[in-house]
Amino acid sequence: MNWHDIFATRMGRMKASEIRELLKLLDQPDIISFAGGIPDPALFPVQAFQDAMTDALAPANSDAALQYSVSEGYTPLRDWIVDEMASLGIPCTRDNVLITSGSQQALDYLGKLMLSPRDTALVTWPTYMGALGAFNAYEPTYDRLIPGGNRSASDYAETAQSAGGRVKFAYASVDFANPTGETLDRTARESILDLADTLDIAVIEDSAYQALRYDGDPIPPMLALEIARKGSIDTCRTLYCGSFSKTLAPGLRVGWVCGAQEVISQLVLMKQAADLHSATLNQMAVNHVARAVFHDHTATLRRTYAARRDTMLAALATHMPDGVRWTHPEGGMFVWLTLPKSMDGGTLLRHALETQKLAFVPGQAFYADRSNANTLRLSFSLANDEQISEGMQRLGAAIRDLA
Repeated sequence: MNWHDIFATRMGRMKASEIRELLKLLDQPDIISFAGGIPDPALFPVQAFQDAMTDALAPANSDAALQYSVSEGYTPLRDWIVDEMASLGIPCTRDNVLITSGSQQALDYLGKLMLSPRDTALVTWPTYMGALGAFNAYEPTYDRLIPGGNRSASDYAETAQSAGGRVKFAYASVDFANPTGETLDRTARESILDLADTLDIAVIEDSAYQALRYDGDPIPPMLALEIARKGSIDTCRTLYCGSFSKTLAPGLRVGWVCGAQEVISQLVLMKQAADLHSATLNQMAVNHVARAVFHDHTATLRRTYAARRDTMLAALATHMPDGVRWTHPEGGMFVWLTLPKSMDGGTLLRHALETQKLAFVPGQAFYADRSNANTLRLSFSLANDEQISEGMQRLGAAIRDLA
């Protein structure tokens, strides 16, 4: 039979992740890879998780750990998140928190909740590839979100109407964004809230890297800024997506959404229909480790990753030819390169793999319209200083070859 004749139309919007394909290169020992935006496993709090699993599987706890649980998530973990949100200026209750299987599932649920075919999602240019992948299944139109730009709300609304729908939300990764490493300042965050109020749309705040600040002063999350305006999380339109993947362990797939109870209750229904609940054992382990070591552990991550970022920035300054520009992130895991206009990141990747045994992510995949091919993303979280210095030398050589 021809399966494509019975697939839903949404499947035409779903493509293989270019990053997931590139991660296969990590198994090749001769490749220096800056492709995967993944934590260094040498830094995982392994002993803390061993203790946590032992505790969760002890006779007093094993029945709960191995049994079905509530869709909202493990109550002690939600309570820990409530305290963490309060420290960020986001007072809430456990009823404002849903545990998800990583923040990627949160993005999928939010797209499913709000997008009908031909509705418009406002996203930054570039934006997180995983968000585009999650939203694509619901067949939206994309428009460019320019925080602090001079484009009017009416222009956004008219453009969305001409596409056959309406604007539903603005999505932004506000701290050390994937892929650029850039941070939205307070004025830009306020401008997104103003636009959302005028358009009467939701705001999805992706804060996967919020705990990984190395320089500069923290900026309040958009949800905190909106609560300061409106007084209560339940009157806010911002939905905060958090994750333990970049801080504790990505393999356990534990994230969360924090927002108005009216929205959380609808997401709970989606959770019940999709997978009933995230793995209870994993949630219990993350709760144990978060309470035991989260703040000390993230301090270690910040010291380690900050040093690797500094090594990469210094190596770029030494080895990049004229005409190449890059960001200077205050945190996170990424540096974003802009090549001369005539160069293509995909072509450069193929050449770098063949001649330099070097991998990175071409930037075109991060644009909803597949534009700006002369860009690429580098991740510094997994490489040591020697690999970073050698890798940037190889990258410079590959760029010169094609130039």
